[in-house]
Amino acid sequence: MSYSLTGRSALITGASQGLGLAIARAYVQAGASVMMCARDQAMLARSRDDVAALAGPSQRVEAMPADVSVMADVEALVSASIERLGGLHVLVNNAGVYGPMGALDEIDWAEWLRAMDINVNGSVLPIREVLPHFRQQRYGKIIQLSGGGATSPLPRITAYAASKAAIVRLAESVALDVKADGIDVNSIAPGALNTRMMEQLLSAGAGAVGEGFYERMKRLAEGGATPLDVGAALTVFLGSAASDGITGKLISAPWDPWEAFPEHRDDLDTTDIYTLRRIVPKDRGKTWGDR
Repeated sequence: MSYSLTGRSALITGASQGLGLAIARAYVQAGASVMMCARDQAMLARSRDDVAALAGPSQRVEAMPADVSVMADVEALVSASIERLGGLHVLVNNAGVYGPMGALDEIDWAEWLRAMDINVNGSVLPIREVLPHFRQQRYGKIIQLSGGGATSPLPRITAYAASKAAIVRLAESVALDVKADGIDVNSIAPGALNTRMMEQLLSAGAGAVGEGFYERMKRLAEGGATPLDVGAALTVFLGSAASDGITGKLISAPWDPWEAFPEHRDDLDTTDIYTLRRIVPKDRGKTWGDR
């Protein structure tokens, strides 16, 4: 199923490679104008040219290097996005890192803090900066990239796991804050992707990430990884008018039937389906645990 983004403008962070680049391509192919952001200026320029080749005459494809964990960079980035694209309707927070891998008491503490800074503050700052514009136009889409670290423990990759859980709860909370302003905020888990981050994980080795997790990721890298266009397709849906009113959810790109979500809008709006919640004994068929 295809969704139109014609007439919409999007800011996509971490867009020079991997999933971010796939999202930029998908957005332009769906009719959007985009601002692509990443830290590596040379790589970003090459990726921008690649995406621009897909654009029609009425679309704009812009690029601007920025560190999304630095407030001044983000302020300049959002301002430039609105000016160069003639407005802004969608923010895709894709930039992120794994961070150090290994036992918490053995890894480099500065690297751990830096990963939290990029993954958490690098999501908070762009959201904070686009909200006044979205509120003024009483419409906007914020799409937060999460991952398996939000829903399952990831021993030995603790900065990644903690930060991914944090930004899902952030998205759920902001969604409630801005619902009356016509702004939808959702998180997505794109699946296990065979990208640079997967290469980093495998390069770290079983000693750093644990034998079981290493072997599972190795198998996925050899043929079982989720294609990038699956996660990109979900971001297109969430950036389109078809998803209006669907907000505060954590959605798995490969596993959840998100194409059918518009048919279940009322259920999604009035329940905690597709959210992070605590499990109690009765959820697992146990009879103890109630007071």
